[in-house]
Amino acid sequence: MVKKLHVSMVMLVILSMILAVNTPTFAAPMSAKIGLLPAAVTQAAPDIAGLYGGLMNSLPPDKGYASVKAVDVSKQLAEAKPPFLLDVREPAELEKDGFIKGAVNISVRSVLKNLDKLPAPDSYILIYCGSGQRGGMLMGVLRLLGYNNTFSMGGGLIAWKAANLPVVTGSKPDEAKAISKPAIKDQALFTALDGYMSTLPDGFLALKADKVADQLKAAKPPVLIDLRTPEERENSGYIKDSVNIPFNKLFTSLDKLPAKDAPFIIYCGSGHRGAVAIVGLQMLGYTKTLNLGGGLNGWKAANLPVEGVVDWAAVWPDFLKGLPADSYTVKSDMLFGQIKAGNPPFLVDVREAKEIESAGFIKGAVNIPIRNLLKNLDKLPALDKPIVVYCGSGHRGGLAISALRLLGYSNVNNLGGGFGAWTKANLAVEKSKPAEPKAGTAAKVDELRLKALDKFLSSLPDGFYSMGAADVKKALAATPAPVVIDVRTADEIKSGYIKGSVFILINDLLSDMKKLPSDKAAPIITVCQSGHRGAIAMMALRLLGYTNVNSLFKGINGWTAENLPLEK
Repeated sequence: MVKKLHVSMVMLVILSMILAVNTPTFAAPMSAKIGLLPAAVTQAAPDIAGLYGGLMNSLPPDKGYASVKAVDVSKQLAEAKPPFLLDVREPAELEKDGFIKGAVNISVRSVLKNLDKLPAPDSYILIYCGSGQRGGMLMGVLRLLGYNNTFSMGGGLIAWKAANLPVVTGSKPDEAKAISKPAIKDQALFTALDGYMSTLPDGFLALKADKVADQLKAAKPPVLIDLRTPEERENSGYIKDSVNIPFNKLFTSLDKLPAKDAPFIIYCGSGHRGAVAIVGLQMLGYTKTLNLGGGLNGWKAANLPVEGVVDWAAVWPDFLKGLPADSYTVKSDMLFGQIKAGNPPFLVDVREAKEIESAGFIKGAVNIPIRNLLKNLDKLPALDKPIVVYCGSGHRGGLAISALRLLGYSNVNNLGGGFGAWTKANLAVEKSKPAEPKAGTAAKVDELRLKALDKFLSSLPDGFYSMGAADVKKALAATPAPVVIDVRTADEIKSGYIKGSVFILINDLLSDMKKLPSDKAAPIITVCQSGHRGAIAMMALRLLGYTNVNSLFKGINGWTAENLPLEK
């Protein structure tokens, strides 16, 4: 009897071991609708710091850290196989603000309880909310759960509407339906993430720029953590006293953060990276952390101060408003008269050496190519001394005199039409080499302006951001066609203009931003009569962040020289 009992016990132990090997174990029970069984053994707590550190390193900077612009979302939705569009706002928001056609609505707090309403983990899922905060938070969470093709729409529905894209109003999205059978690989992680997301507070841990500014005025202000790269800080500036911990190093630099019970605010460029990071920080116990809504872009939009860079949005409008009727140009005959009278200005030829070798130069000029101009301020006279700059056509000259005047050179002008206008007037040309410019003492100028302007000039590509008439004509026939900004006077426009042009007087270019494309990556071509003002307008827009701006080479004069049509 004892022997039989012993054998039975052995068999029972072996059977238990077999069942233990083949039975899934989870930290807590899950809803049967997503295919999980009750747990028998508790899993180890998830390594949130390690998981978020890996997540952040996996998000590609060249793809917006898994953020998609509204205009690109619109294009993708029109494709034969559009993304699965997930609206994570509350029902009241949909009723008030409308929704994007084709979206499925599951509020952000409920998404993890409704994974069966999402497609398979390898499907392209695109999340949007009101401003981008919830979208960024959930995108990171879903990627941790294996949904690695999930993206968030940058700026949310606000950005969608700002791009003049359509919304559906007066109805509700189709009800979300079960379309998949999710498999949760890490139940402990799922439970932790669902527990956190389902209890998100109102406001979703984002704080508007004006509220952040108010907090920074307190006797004990919160610490500011800047999640951008050092290059972004250098190029775009930063909020005073902020500490830089790049996004992809945040969770390996926790020792640099304030104590877990201390308030601090994180920010990035647009708010997206901050939204991803804040979930991980909160889950690690940094419960007084908030994200600056809209990031540094939102801060700047609220006209709040930025350190480390020039506020071109304030500088350029004043500069353009102050442009006189001649836009700081001098005609060839006037310059010739000054030279003949023995009272010449300091002449700077900003062309390349090979151009001078083939075409000659104006007697008395020194040659400093445009890309090196601001590296050679010691070769120029004092700030108030008369200087005339020239290039081949007037385009580079316009860039050069703008840079110098922005640095305080108050008596510098551009030779209208450049060296081409000089030779067309049959004025004397030298064929040897210009004299070497002599080094002296560089004028004292604003270092931040000098740094930014030198970066712009020294990185000018071949063509110097100008386009010939034939290339402009070709671009206008493409999709999307560039926006043509004509900066001439009303009297000049009467003589004819390029079809479809938007008219903004050069002095008012930055006073009425509504006439400019809302998307700073949209193609723009600036146009004037000869190329000088168009070049200045192009430079202003590029320094304000418009990345696809070119100027019509030689302006309307160059257009008509190619026998291209004008509207009247």
